[in-house]
Order: sequence, then C-alpha cells, then structure tokens
Amino acid sequence: MTTDPLVPADFAVPRELLAPEFRLEPLGEQHNASDHAAWTGSIGHIRATPGFVGRNWPPVDGMPPEENLADLRRHAADFAARTGFTYTVLEPAGGEVIGCVYIYPDREDPSVVAVSSWVRADRAELDAPLHRAVSDWLAEHWPLGPIRYAER
Repeated sequence: MTTDPLVPADFAVPRELLAPEFRLEPLGEQHNASDHAAWTGSIGHIRATPGFVGRNWPPVDGMPPEENLADLRRHAADFAARTGFTYTVLEPAGGEVIGCVYIYPDREDPSVVAVSSWVRADRAELDAPLHRAVSDWLAEHWPLGPIRYAER
C-alpha cells in the first residue's frame, strides 16, 4: 500500500455523507462492537458482494473483537494520514452499523482509486443505493482520478 496521500493537502475530506436510507461517517474505535457484529453476521453475503468475490476478507471464521479493533485503528490512521478513507455505514436514526465503504489506492495500479462497499445481509436492498450515492459523492465532491468500483 502506498504512503502517498490520496487527496491534495488542501482538500477538506468530508466527514459525512447523508442519504435517506443511511449515513456515512469515518470508521473509528467507537464502532468496534457494532462493526464486528455487522460483518460477522454477514460473512457469506459480504464475500458474495461485487468487489469482495474471491478476496480473503471477511475471514470465513471471523476474528476476535480485539483484532477487529486493531483493523479499525489502522483504518483511522490511514484516514488521518490521508492515504485511504474508510467510512462506516450507519442507520440514519440510532447509529447501528449496517455496512462499510473503503476508498484506497488500487493494489495493482496506485493511479486508480479502488472503492468497495458492503452492507449487512439483512440490509441487502441498500447495496445498490449505497453504490449510487457513493459513486455520485466521489464524482461530485472528491478530487480523485480514475475510480474502480464494482457495479451493482
């Protein structure tokens, strides 16, 4: 993974995206319990989601909450360093984690931004609306070059 910032220093990274069905905010330690529950309860669904097919995440056998917390801390550090941006997808009211969005340089071609997202199995109907909202948000409000985001 590159250590170069993904966005220019003068770009104000958005702290949220609001939509009628969900809201996004930067993923952080405070989301650990709800994030862990969200993805561990939807492993098969996430692994079948475009952009995750054939990948090794999420791990089939899950992981302990302590390891999940370490991942959340790594994502928060990437966000602070501006090398990648991970947003948690929350219910508009209540704030329960229902998914996640990752914005990182592509592993094979760092000139391309790789975007992936997932939603819990019990919120599968939100996958396409999340994809549309994030695609529009990135195109209209972010200074990014080419984006690779698996179609829904």
